[in-house]
Amino acid sequence: MKLLFISLGCDKNLVDTEHMLSMITKDGIIITNDENEADVIVVNSCCFISDAMEESIQTLIDMGSLKETANLKALIVTGCLAERYAKEIAEQIPEVDAVIGTNAYDEIVSVIHEVMEGHKTSVKKPLNGLPKNYAGRTLTTGGHFAHLKIAEGCDKHCTYCVIPSIRGNYRSVPMEDILAEAASLAADGVKELILVAQETTLYGVDLYGKKTLPTLLKKLSEIEGIRWIRLQYCYPEEITDELIRMMADNPKVCHYIDIPIQHANDEVLKRMGRKTSQADLRRIVGALRQAMPDICIRTTLICGFPGETEQAHEELKTFVSDMKFDRLGCFAYSRQEGTPADTFPDQVPEEIKQVRVAEIMELQQDISAACNETYIGMTLDAFVEGKVADENVYVARTYRDAPDVDGYVFIQTTRELMTGDIVSVHVTGSYEYDLIGELA
Repeated sequence: MKLLFISLGCDKNLVDTEHMLSMITKDGIIITNDENEADVIVVNSCCFISDAMEESIQTLIDMGSLKETANLKALIVTGCLAERYAKEIAEQIPEVDAVIGTNAYDEIVSVIHEVMEGHKTSVKKPLNGLPKNYAGRTLTTGGHFAHLKIAEGCDKHCTYCVIPSIRGNYRSVPMEDILAEAASLAADGVKELILVAQETTLYGVDLYGKKTLPTLLKKLSEIEGIRWIRLQYCYPEEITDELIRMMADNPKVCHYIDIPIQHANDEVLKRMGRKTSQADLRRIVGALRQAMPDICIRTTLICGFPGETEQAHEELKTFVSDMKFDRLGCFAYSRQEGTPADTFPDQVPEEIKQVRVAEIMELQQDISAACNETYIGMTLDAFVEGKVADENVYVARTYRDAPDVDGYVFIQTTRELMTGDIVSVHVTGSYEYDLIGELA
């Protein structure tokens, strides 16, 4: 039996995919990258925003057509779309043979065998506890870095977000399980761990009665072979002085942090259900930069939230200009059925949302370019990610660059480098979000 696995959406989804791939291969099922020879296709879906949901649905339709034109016998959908719209998928996409909810992906192997016997099925479990991951991971990221999911679900209930309804409330992974998985990854050659969750900063509150992310970072840094630990999805109101000290003092923790702030106008933040004000955001960013002057801060913003006035948008632009974030992503507000914000008055027209997104990103492009120029003449360590075809140029990432979302440093050298090598790079130039350098 041959199986094609398609993973859509975020890196947290990717971790689930890698666990499922390990279960599948341990059962003896062969993984293929050719959709035309696959007996089974699994789509790990996303529905966080409208574009992601449309991509997931279109992928299911496209893959389902292979039942007529190729070898496909069974189509399975897992992930967020499956959890949220299991009934609708069964009714409207008959090509789908099985639906697996977000907290039931450990049933993937039994479901595969069931559908191959000609049975349709839907497997969903209550959104409490965690799936059992006895089979380990099949890394899809090249082997030198891995995302490490430390919690599932979210308790924040922002008014625009469906995550609590499709992932459940916040559940931390027990620390001993995280450390065992990290040690196994390190033994397989992983050098960089990227900590992910819907929110990493609350880690441990449900299990240990307090935020224990600093403790987890310390123990992860003691694992032999781990060189970098990178933090993603840190809610600003949960960033403590203890966490900042751990980041500043632990040489294995990258001076890099991803903080989703979403907006800077207090009224918009309040309607979003966020727990911070603009003053809070300025204070937290200031504390991070005071402790780590070289810290790289990434954030995300939403433009066009219901009731966002032109004045609020201008205030956001001023805030972005003042804060000079190293990295910034901006998205148009996407209405989500069943969320409070979907019923809010004063919905912003789509064309205005897109104009506001463009204005923010144009502003940020200049900020990021100016920030990059400050690194010219410096020497930075970097992970080699690959080589540019037919050129003596390698692509690498510094501590300032998370995979797939940030920039790269392009290294000009005649030396042969291997993916996953850590090299010292003397920065000689910059171009927009990327750096140019040579081996130091």
